Amino acid sequence: MPETSPQSSMQQRGLAALLGIPKPLFFGFIGLLLFMVGDGVEAGYLDTYMLHHGHSQGDVNLMFTTYGVTVMLSAWLAGPLSDLYGPRRTMWAGLLLWALLEVGFLSLGLGPDNLSMTLLFYTLRGFAYPLFAYGFLVWIAAATPARMLGSAAGWFWFSFSAGLPTLGSQFARYTIPYIGELATFWCSLGLVIIGGLIALLFVREPIGSKPLVSADADKKQVFFGSVSIMWREPKTLVSGIVRTINTSSEYAFLAIMPAFFVDQLHFSQSQWLDLLSLIFLGNILFNLAAGMLADKLGHRFVIAIGGCVGCCVTIPLFYYVPLWYPGNFTLAAIAGFVYGGTVAAFVPMSGLMPLICPKEKAAALSILGLGAGASTWVGPAVVSVCEAWFGMGLEGVIWSFSGLYLVAGILTLCLRISPEARRHTEMLEKKKKRPQDADFHGAQQTA
Repeated sequence: MPETSPQSSMQQRGLAALLGIPKPLFFGFIGLLLFMVGDGVEAGYLDTYMLHHGHSQGDVNLMFTTYGVTVMLSAWLAGPLSDLYGPRRTMWAGLLLWALLEVGFLSLGLGPDNLSMTLLFYTLRGFAYPLFAYGFLVWIAAATPARMLGSAAGWFWFSFSAGLPTLGSQFARYTIPYIGELATFWCSLGLVIIGGLIALLFVREPIGSKPLVSADADKKQVFFGSVSIMWREPKTLVSGIVRTINTSSEYAFLAIMPAFFVDQLHFSQSQWLDLLSLIFLGNILFNLAAGMLADKLGHRFVIAIGGCVGCCVTIPLFYYVPLWYPGNFTLAAIAGFVYGGTVAAFVPMSGLMPLICPKEKAAALSILGLGAGASTWVGPAVVSVCEAWFGMGLEGVIWSFSGLYLVAGILTLCLRISPEARRHTEMLEKKKKRPQDADFHGAQQTA
């Protein structure tokens, strides 16, 4: 029987380290990708579907805003729930909630065109996907070596963004002409279930299958700790604000840009969906690059320059280029692609926070999740405030977001890893290595 040589074993480990993929969690990334493809099917046309069925832009903005509030709360809950019950159980809860609430959303809301039920079930469904996605992010932080956290975070956001809305929009792009818009919504349910089951049934990594805190931990204290960390460790609050700004423009654009491109610039729905996919293609490609660069150049550098300054410049370009060159899809796509890439430069936040707060990784990530969830309603809310309170048009909204990213850049300068946190991380890494070293030497002696 052939034996695996030490050299080939080292090469396998070296390849995994080079790519930054935690091997025990490999199927989790695949499952997350499919789950988010299903969740992202609706992203490119739910707003226009509602508008074309007689609902106002105010109804659409309200629906996206209330959905964003529940996403925000659930993204925060993913941290303490993963601490208390384990990431795997938290992900199971997210999968089951999504499936049940989607059935209600489609059969009682969109199907019969009942606005009240549509609003109710869509809002409640906002509790679902963050439990699955951010539960897996906590799992990654708990099971991944510190030296790979940036790259692992990149792979997480690669899977996340490749699904929502890149491949999800493309799925809708090709199914709508054949089976219609409502049937395409139903297809998303199957994709979510398949992805969720792959992640939960094929990942065998043991850390995520049990609580991340001791059995006698006070549940109230765990939940309170995931809030109080904002004033005990003010850097987590800063990171939450930066993370909120990070994707706020994306969610705002999902609500307002379809009408801009389709109704004002006269792009076809297929062209808009293709453009949306190209934006997030840039996002997913730069997700990996940003994570790997962060491990080499530093997390703050990539976030501040690539993310904050980058978005400040690319957001106006995404608006003005199609106006300067009307009907030129290629130039609009290039502007969108670059914008998507700059949004991805915030990816190292997910690797930076466990390093800033190594003693409370899940709590720190829960604040990051809170910021990510907040961006889903803050983005549309910024649009509403700019339009309703200040009478701004779309151009004013664009420049408002550009300014927000400059604020994020200033805040990012505060996110330094303290010497104490660095020492604690090094100590944890040594503890993880000791059992591995013992197993290695034991295997040598047996051989």
